[in-house]
Amino acid sequence: MKKLLFLLLMTAPAFINFAGAQQPAVMMNDKAGWHKIGETTADFKAEKDELVVLGADAFKSIKIKVTDAPIHIASLEVFYEAGDNETISLKSDFKAGGESRVIDLKGNTRALKKVVFVYNTVPNSKNDKAHVELYGLK
Repeated sequence: MKKLLFLLLMTAPAFINFAGAQQPAVMMNDKAGWHKIGETTADFKAEKDELVVLGADAFKSIKIKVTDAPIHIASLEVFYEAGDNETISLKSDFKAGGESRVIDLKGNTRALKKVVFVYNTVPNSKNDKAHVELYGLK
């Protein structure tokens, strides 16, 4: 009984971390137009977040939208299914309700593996966290 309790106590943190981890975005739609690929809430402690993309993951362009609070996004790193990646410098401050320019992906239509955001949270009077959404154009 003690061994079982010890084992449960040792594995509990792993399950808690797994439950709070970023869920992959699963794209099921191949229709032309803009589609929400995924979303994350910026943390005052972290400086990076990643969105994993699965399924119908081929896009021509991407853009981000920010809600709830301001954020400074330094760059996006786009990882492609083919194994290469691309760093896109934004170096932009986004207010709540703002969005980025349309970012054309190299090689026209590309299958995405994941997108990593490098950011700094912007302190605000309510300590709100920025909600960042990633959209892709098919």
